Amino acid sequence: MQVVKHTSGTRGMANHGWLNAKHSFSFANWYNPDRIHFGALRVLNDDIIAPGMGFGTHPHDNMEIITIPLKGSLAHKDSMGHSSVIRQGEVQVMSAGTGIQHSEYNASESEAINLFQIWIFPNKRNVEPRYDQFRIDESKMHNDFLQLISPDESGEGSWIHQDAWLFMAEADAEKTLEYKLHKPGNGVYVMNISGAFEVAGEQLNIRDAAGISETDSITIKTSEKSRLLLIEIPMEF
Repeated sequence: MQVVKHTSGTRGMANHGWLNAKHSFSFANWYNPDRIHFGALRVLNDDIIAPGMGFGTHPHDNMEIITIPLKGSLAHKDSMGHSSVIRQGEVQVMSAGTGIQHSEYNASESEAINLFQIWIFPNKRNVEPRYDQFRIDESKMHNDFLQLISPDESGEGSWIHQDAWLFMAEADAEKTLEYKLHKPGNGVYVMNISGAFEVAGEQLNIRDAAGISETDSITIKTSEKSRLLLIEIPMEF
């Protein structure tokens, strides 16, 4: 088993006033040659966007993009004709493929939004762009892994063009969760959203993360009530 620990304080930081962003991997003006990606996981940004502010229309291509609001709501418009609001408890998925343009703004004029934006390299290039949005049943996260994303079009949650799986879990204190990887050669990236737990011999506090590879399973042991994001990802792609 190989483990790399990324503590919260080692993330890249960019505070633009309207945007307070923290980058797990090199992004925009923050570059760390040791933190380019973890397997096919290219971006995990932890953004706080001020009320009424956001990102104007900009392009993407050949990337799988997943947005998870942790607090607040996000207004979205894109060149595929979608116009929607993604709220806490929902997940947005886009396959940029041959190319899309979209804008993202805080839908509230009074409350900041905190969200994760995740980019994953696809296993197919130049696919037809695709959009999906769905609500999760947070009760299924209690002391268990709730699947958000998989490669299976008929699976729970939504799907992307990659042999990757995303889960969220919320575990009580003093609980043990076992996770078995779906595919040999994959790794997992575990982000602590809240609480405290141990994984692969590493203690993770709020917004700490660990990338774990060369294993077929991991064990998570909580010391207090905790919420986490787990991304299983190909290490070679």
